[in-house]
Amino acid sequence: MKKLLLLFCVILCFSKAYCQTEKPNVLIFYVDDLRAELGCYGSETAITPHIDELAADGVMFNKAYVQQAICAPSRMSTLTGLRPENLGIYSIFTPLRKVHKEVVSMPQLFKENGYKTVSIGKVFHHGRDDKDQWTTYFEKEPNTYAKTENIQLLERLKAEGVKRVKGPAFEDADVADEVYKDGRAAKYAIETLHKVKEDNFLMIVGFSKPHLPFNAPKKYWDLYDRDQFQVPSRQKPDGAYRLALPKWGELKGYHGIPKEGDLDDALTLELIHGYHASISYVDEQVGKVMKTLEELDLRKNTIVIFMSDHGYKIGEYASWCKQSNLEIDVRVPLIVSRETSYKKRVTGKTSDALIENVDIFPTLVEYCGLEGPVSDGKSILPVINKPHKKWDKAAYSVYARGKKIIGCTVTDGKWRYTEWRNSATNEILQAELYEHKNSLLAYTNLSGDPAFAKAEKKMKKLLEIQFPKDKILPQNDVHRN
Repeated sequence: MKKLLLLFCVILCFSKAYCQTEKPNVLIFYVDDLRAELGCYGSETAITPHIDELAADGVMFNKAYVQQAICAPSRMSTLTGLRPENLGIYSIFTPLRKVHKEVVSMPQLFKENGYKTVSIGKVFHHGRDDKDQWTTYFEKEPNTYAKTENIQLLERLKAEGVKRVKGPAFEDADVADEVYKDGRAAKYAIETLHKVKEDNFLMIVGFSKPHLPFNAPKKYWDLYDRDQFQVPSRQKPDGAYRLALPKWGELKGYHGIPKEGDLDDALTLELIHGYHASISYVDEQVGKVMKTLEELDLRKNTIVIFMSDHGYKIGEYASWCKQSNLEIDVRVPLIVSRETSYKKRVTGKTSDALIENVDIFPTLVEYCGLEGPVSDGKSILPVINKPHKKWDKAAYSVYARGKKIIGCTVTDGKWRYTEWRNSATNEILQAELYEHKNSLLAYTNLSGDPAFAKAEKKMKKLLEIQFPKDKILPQNDVHRN
């Protein structure tokens, strides 16, 4: 009898371990406005020990790209596995479900397969998108200020009838992490991990920083000496299309930012300082959540993904924010660290494979053994297993300028080629060719230069694979940015 009981216990333990292996947990850190300004990516300024540790515990992708450098379309693309040009949504104003009722999203699929689905902070840009597909849902919180003078400023502006009131572009209050919203997001994530530790879960933690305003506790500002930062070159790409760069994005909407002209050096450095402080603030929150994952013994059965919704400019090209087809705006950090129970673990590796954020959903579908919807991306598990494996020849992005112009862009890892087209006819208005072999930045449009004709011809062929001249891209936006 004792032998039978012992055998039963062994079988039960084996079955439990087998089930956990078959159904791993998923934890995604989805960070807003974060370019690859991290220690693990070679930044000489950013202090990010916890994210660096995560990179050392998995695979870091050097050439990961978003499908559009603006929040809503990028996040829709990641969470549905469909490209913006197939969803037909290019602006921040149109929610996914206003246009697409039939599309299967990541939380929807995981919930249907018995997972606890958790949304914390900014996941979808529009909180109402698939709100009912999360078993646990924490609202995206508004920006907060902690300094008395800034709170009073906001109250005064509202009283004066100022429309779309925004406070200063940065703040460094001497407060606890939880006073600002990303500290609270980490707190909610930790509390929820305790609640779902016995279940299989998909948890996406959306950290808002380093999105404007650059509000972070003073201790993170104190990590840096402002003299260590440099004002970036304000040179704009020579020969760029007239609409290639945005007019500063949302920065000019913040109080104290001049409406015209370039920022002076002092304000530029203060903003760069604030951007870095915000990154270190998020890094600490990542560390807190990962520590809890370890303490609850969940790490061994959880795949962790650290990613961003798009890149960012902090003064390069005399421009700010994102909203372009330039390399600096579409390239993003991506780190994948899987649980130890899955085959042989690969750690501390980097990959130069061309990866797209649209690949994340199908990767998780395969990894978790689910049957997923049709996707524009593909699983990158082969690259996670063998980081130096040959992979795709190109990565694609788009950016619309109003209703009449759309920019289609492709990279092969060295060259970036962009065509600005008439949205109705596909007529090419202007092309751009930039070399990025040794730098994230490029200052000369080489399109049309005979010395680079071979490279341009190659890139044009790659572009037309995804954006053929005989296919007009759908436009389902009610409003366009």
